[in-house]
Amino acid sequence: MDARKTEHLARELDAYAHWYVAPDASSNGHYLTLTLFAEFDDTARVARDLTAVFLRGAGAEAVVDDARLAVSELVGNVVNHAVPERHLALPGSCRRIDVTFKLWPKWLFIGVTDEDSTPPVLPLGETFSPGLLGELSEAVLPASGRGLLICQRLATAVWWTPHEKGGKTVWCRFDRDNGADDRPD
Repeated sequence: MDARKTEHLARELDAYAHWYVAPDASSNGHYLTLTLFAEFDDTARVARDLTAVFLRGAGAEAVVDDARLAVSELVGNVVNHAVPERHLALPGSCRRIDVTFKLWPKWLFIGVTDEDSTPPVLPLGETFSPGLLGELSEAVLPASGRGLLICQRLATAVWWTPHEKGGKTVWCRFDRDNGADDRPD
């Protein structure tokens, strides 16, 4: 393995090790969890706005725009597609959305949790041929998965984790140290 790939792999392992670490006040990180409800008309806007407030307050200006768009797409997916597990849904109650931020000097992790255990459909590879683009590029976009495709293009990594009692969290990671520019070929 060449030095560039080894360095990239070391950065990836370091990032994922931090993802599993419980928040520690002495770790120079910033943490926030928001609870929103899918039935309100402005849920995605509130999520975007609070993302910007948190990140600007924590000194992470460089990732605000990309993070706002990713959060908007992930929260929008919950609002439009999530159906709570029967044992998690209460009659007449709202669908809960938790948005978690873990910000370290080198990374930002964002997780959007819902009460639906259905795995997200993460797009793989290119979804259309570049030769088909031309003037009608919107005609060749996939019918579903566009929000996750946007997240994959903006973030360094996107994945999901199931919850033991039902539901899931869709995560994305943004590298703040420009490590994303050094991806191996």
